[in-house]
Amino acid sequence: MSGATGARRVPSSLAALAAAGLAAVCIRSVQAPLAERLHGVHETDDVYVLPPPRQLRAMTLGYTAAATDLLWGKLLVEYGIHHAEKRPFRDIEAYLEAILALEPDYPNVFKYADVLLVYRPPRGYAADARTARSFLERSLEARPFDGQAWLHYGDFLAFIAPSFLTDEAEIQAWRQKGAEALLRAGELGAGGTRMLSAAAMLGRSGQRDAAIRQLEKSYALTDDPAERERIAAELAALEASKTRERVVERVAALEEQWRAVLPFLPRAAFLLVGPRVDPWPCAGLQAGAEARCARSWPEALGPEEP
Repeated sequence: MSGATGARRVPSSLAALAAAGLAAVCIRSVQAPLAERLHGVHETDDVYVLPPPRQLRAMTLGYTAAATDLLWGKLLVEYGIHHAEKRPFRDIEAYLEAILALEPDYPNVFKYADVLLVYRPPRGYAADARTARSFLERSLEARPFDGQAWLHYGDFLAFIAPSFLTDEAEIQAWRQKGAEALLRAGELGAGGTRMLSAAAMLGRSGQRDAAIRQLEKSYALTDDPAERERIAAELAALEASKTRERVVERVAALEEQWRAVLPFLPRAAFLLVGPRVDPWPCAGLQAGAEARCARSWPEALGPEEP
């Protein structure tokens, strides 16, 4: 009984081995073509699954800050993946718009939107530079008195965006606008040495008077002696020796009063306080018109024009 059973098992085992071998041969025969086809398939476009911005805000159920951070992280991850795979990333604007719909003044968007757009994989174009500019201008609308926002905007227009543009007239217009933005950043306390570059760009574009005015403002705003020497040299290069002498005299008069009246205050704070006025001689309407009773620095220091 057991012998007959063992005899039947031998053919069954052989049949199973034969079936397995045949399956292996079949798999091997189709594996190579399938692998070749698989390697030839490349992912091209993504499927953007987020709803429109208004509906997206409702779907957060009030957790807008968490949703904003999640979207920003998702955007950076996708950006890195597309760069690694050298695939176009066409949904950057959609992500940025979705983030701004949740948090209109989200700082990371305004800080990195230009980099994400003009250095998008595989490369950026002039249209991307224009889109980046629109996002940066929205940052100025949200924070009109933020010197860093103006500085970032000016740097992009003056130094970064021109390399992506092709029309020379457009390039010059962008550089001029960037120079004006850098000067505005300096007025808000964020320009630094870029104000000299901005004034030089205005001078090269033929706006000599505007460059002189901005250099005059820069000289009055800076406390750094070395920076003042560079500004004075720029004024001399623009053949504005009279302007240089006038601004040096005005700043010296202001600082003389600062050291005599309130030397313990920072210079910027003293500018906010205004000129010193002796109340007794300046009492009354007629006395108020005298130069010694001036209530503002332009009146106290005299006219700007020679």
